[in-house]
Amino acid sequence: MNYFPDEVLEHIFDFVTSQRDRNSVSQVCKPWYKIESTSRQKVFVGNCYAISPQRVIERFPGLKSIALKGKPHFADFNLVPNDWGGFVYPWIEAFARNSVGLEELKLKRMIISDECLELISRSFPNFKSLVLVSCEGFTIDGLAAIASNCRFLRELDLQENDVEDHRGHWLSCFPDACTSLVSLNFACLKGEVNVAALERLIARSPNLRSLRLNHAVPLDVLQKILIRAPHLVDLGVGSYVNDPDSETYNKLVMAIQKCMSVKSLSGFLEVAPHCLSAFHLICPNLTSLNLSYAPGIHGAELIKLIRHCMKLQRLWILDCIGDQGLEVVASTCKDLQEIRVFPSDPYVGNAAVTEVGLVALSSGCHKLHSILYFCQQMTNAALITVAKNRPNFTRFRLCILDPTKPDAVTNQPLDEGFGAIVHSCKGLRRLSMAGLLTDKVFLYIGMYAEQLEMLSIAFAGDTDKGMQYLLNGCKKLRKLEIRDCPFGNAALLMDVGKYETMRSLWMSSCEVTLGGCKSLAKKMPRLNVEIINENDQTDVSADDSQKVEKMFLYRTLAGRREDAPEFVWTL
Repeated sequence: MNYFPDEVLEHIFDFVTSQRDRNSVSQVCKPWYKIESTSRQKVFVGNCYAISPQRVIERFPGLKSIALKGKPHFADFNLVPNDWGGFVYPWIEAFARNSVGLEELKLKRMIISDECLELISRSFPNFKSLVLVSCEGFTIDGLAAIASNCRFLRELDLQENDVEDHRGHWLSCFPDACTSLVSLNFACLKGEVNVAALERLIARSPNLRSLRLNHAVPLDVLQKILIRAPHLVDLGVGSYVNDPDSETYNKLVMAIQKCMSVKSLSGFLEVAPHCLSAFHLICPNLTSLNLSYAPGIHGAELIKLIRHCMKLQRLWILDCIGDQGLEVVASTCKDLQEIRVFPSDPYVGNAAVTEVGLVALSSGCHKLHSILYFCQQMTNAALITVAKNRPNFTRFRLCILDPTKPDAVTNQPLDEGFGAIVHSCKGLRRLSMAGLLTDKVFLYIGMYAEQLEMLSIAFAGDTDKGMQYLLNGCKKLRKLEIRDCPFGNAALLMDVGKYETMRSLWMSSCEVTLGGCKSLAKKMPRLNVEIINENDQTDVSADDSQKVEKMFLYRTLAGRREDAPEFVWTL
């Protein structure tokens, strides 16, 4: 292929869309590296501190779309302090200063200010897409700037963000000339909504296909919206509380009957379950259903709804569905590929599903390859059965709400069950485990999980050997998250070269000491070893035998970060 002109190779590379494949292409030879760099428009950065914005700009001069991640994954479990970092402003400022033609921005677990949103809206005239997932630091004033100034905006997607929402004026900031919206999601906003402005915006957005509303959008407005946007493919319902005998409800039923293109349904943040029958007509067309924020839907009404969803490929649900409900899912949803079962109340520590529901899903859903399952109990026998039924799992995340609970029948560790999972599921890339586990399970993982890229473990293992088994065996491991495990310096320092091939390592409440972290930092200067001393539990100049409460290690080309707060020490 080196005989082809550069223009031909660039055209061929345009058909390579996977980030991983593009990376592989760039490593073939120097000419391919140069062509791939100049032609790549989309970039993914899994850690915003792993590389500098300037280096990204220099390597990818044609950059139009970037996805950035900030805080470590364990921030989702409140293990990372709020002010740890993850600021996006340096990136946006660098893009603006270098006149990057940015059109799409996706952020996850990052801090983005109103000032930053204002800068985005004024610096990139062709900006089209903003996706914020689990971000913070901004208010609806920043959203108002995006709405006012981004004339070609196609997508505004706000997922699980912490937003200061004092008034609902931002929707009225979309200019009358804005007709380009394809996707609008503000389900996470807690404030009021200017419903008149919302209706006008939707009326002049003929290409709108995805709309997710917050709780402040009442039923009568939903009915008017559906009349104006009958071609929606993705619908997120906000408030769904009404009298089923009312005129408003009857009008809604008629509007829903015309929305037969809806493939994805979510929301129901406030709901009257007896009104759900209005949506039964579109359920046979659904491929995605997300009721993870709908605690008001349970029991017979929930099961009745599921029975109408024969084509589901993706289901997010609360554990109030129970084992019986999951058996209905298994018998009804034969095309199901992904399921997530969340706890209705994670603080109570008592889930309504068990190993029975998991076995039913593995038996009935033959295409299932991704699962997140919060449960009350588990057994080795059930996990062995699941492994036999579904060897095609690529993501298997199991959380027992009592994290050290043994086999519910035999009181034995769950080593053999998870060992069966990693032995049978040859393509497993992501694994999370819970329950009573010894070093033996890590031996199994090191031996059989050849494709594993991300592993999350807690309250598991006996000695340093457990972590050593992992690092010796999992050749493709990129992210390792460990909390409350007995792993210490011997495990941490056994094969420090391994960390050069990984994106990051998180360890909290383990047996690692300050001295061990210092030794690691000295041996591996291209790694940032951060000690998070949130409550002044450690003195960096004190005895090296002090245990470290939280340690975050990551590979970087940018060196020590400049925005670390006082409680974060970079060794």
